[in-house]
Amino acid sequence: MEITTQEFKHCDLFKVKGRVDSATAPEFTNVLEKANEDGHFKIVVDMSELEYMSSAGFRALLATQRNCKRYNRGELVLVAVPERIREALELAGFTELFKTFDDSIAAVGSF
Repeated sequence: MEITTQEFKHCDLFKVKGRVDSATAPEFTNVLEKANEDGHFKIVVDMSELEYMSSAGFRALLATQRNCKRYNRGELVLVAVPERIREALELAGFTELFKTFDDSIAAVGSF
C-alpha cells in the first residue's frame, strides 16, 4: 500500500494505491489519525488506484469520519471508489455516511 498526501488551502487529499488489508490497515489508520491530530478535518480519500479494502480499512474511514464531523469541523469524502469496494461499502451500509465524487477536482472543490 502506498499513500500520497497533497495539502490544499481548504482540505487534504490522500491518494491510496494498492491494498488496504489487515497488514496495511494500521498504517492507513495512523495516516488519517495524524491528519486529525494536526488539525486537518476536511479530508479527501482518492481510491482510484485502490485494489482492495478490508473491513479494517472501512473501520479506519468510519473512525476518521466521526472525528472530522465532531463539532461540525469537517468531513471525509471519497473519490473514484472502485466498483467492488463500492459494493462492499453498500453491503456494510456505509454509502450513506460518505459523499462520493467521480474525480478529485470535484471533491476538493466541494470544500
